[in-house]
Amino acid sequence: MDKLLITGGARLDGEVRISGAKNAALPLLAGALLGETPVTLTNVPQLRDITTMLQILGNMGVTVEIGDQCQVLVNANTLKTAVAPYELVKTMRASIFVLGPLLARFGEASVSLPGGCAIGSRPVDQHLKALTALGAEIQVENGYVHAKRNGRLKGARFVFDMVTVGGTENLLMAATLAEGTTVIENAAREPEIVNLADMLTGMGARIEGAGTDTITVQGVESLKGGTFRVISDRIETGSYLAAAAVTRGRVKTLNTDPMLLDAVLQKFREGGAEITTGPDWIELDMKGQRPKAVNFRTAPHPAFPTDMQAQFMTVNVLAEGVGTIIETIFENRYMHVPELNRLGAKIAVDGHTAIVTGVDTLQAAPVMATDLRASMSLVIAALAAQGDTLVDRIYHIDRGYERVEEKLQGLGATIRRVSGKESA
Repeated sequence: MDKLLITGGARLDGEVRISGAKNAALPLLAGALLGETPVTLTNVPQLRDITTMLQILGNMGVTVEIGDQCQVLVNANTLKTAVAPYELVKTMRASIFVLGPLLARFGEASVSLPGGCAIGSRPVDQHLKALTALGAEIQVENGYVHAKRNGRLKGARFVFDMVTVGGTENLLMAATLAEGTTVIENAAREPEIVNLADMLTGMGARIEGAGTDTITVQGVESLKGGTFRVISDRIETGSYLAAAAVTRGRVKTLNTDPMLLDAVLQKFREGGAEITTGPDWIELDMKGQRPKAVNFRTAPHPAFPTDMQAQFMTVNVLAEGVGTIIETIFENRYMHVPELNRLGAKIAVDGHTAIVTGVDTLQAAPVMATDLRASMSLVIAALAAQGDTLVDRIYHIDRGYERVEEKLQGLGATIRRVSGKESA
């Protein structure tokens, strides 16, 4: 099993190109099932989760062609079966995204209950309630969600019990082909939902309100294909900025959108970083100074994203002062804390609250990743630690960060991928 070997202490300096957003690309790939002509996506990241989604589509008979320069063509007209099997779905929660499009266009779907990161309960009940409100008949048996419809789905008003990005996306996709009007209330407002709505609108859907908490969809008879771009990855962007902050360095992220990261950039500024931005770039410069500790609370967009909590916690670990972090989205998202403490961090957790007392330096130690964002927080910490840190179970990081060691090497980090035998 591959690991990352990182020699800390180098101040990061340089430019890094940000990839397309995994969390945008996955629902866009699922949404391509709705097109009666092929859909081409550009700026698609090369990640393990993307590969899994393409395998799921291919397993159903969908034609998938991977082109140069991060392009993927999806032709759903060759679909042979509307079944997403456990063998593939078990590794990735986003597999549930195919449920709404399959049901809306092809009339039925059987999707295994998903797996993915172990960061707490993320039930799909909101997805199922939403689709049932449109008239779907749903049964959960033997670990599979079986859904079918009689005639077209019917538009309805639906209020989510909680803000859910995946649930909003699944209902939005299904509603595009429903008969009549669907009003989605308490909808998630993330940029990835706007990206999906923009693609669906380009395919002929009639959608208003994406990016707000109320989305209205006028159902249409059919959707066509087209060419659409995956937005840049705001979490990858924030992660490389965090790496610059902990190493007291300077990093310019390219091919990104500053408008998507307002809450995070505000916290970097509070921590003493100099932030400059352009239309498609963000630069963070610590000017050799140690960051200052900041307090933050995770919450749905446009507030501070839960997917940046672990990386920014690492900034607090090496900051001057004490920072308080409150995690409100997932109940089990502090699993990186014991690993950071192994490196010499001083973090105390009480329920949903983490108190981080900044330290001057960290010391290298073997650590183990527990989920996608936790894995990046450990890599960031290792970049600032004294000595050689070995990060295990990096298959997590490969799910969401494209060519992570190559990009960090380009910024001056001493990092390489080693095999289990090599690290023994």
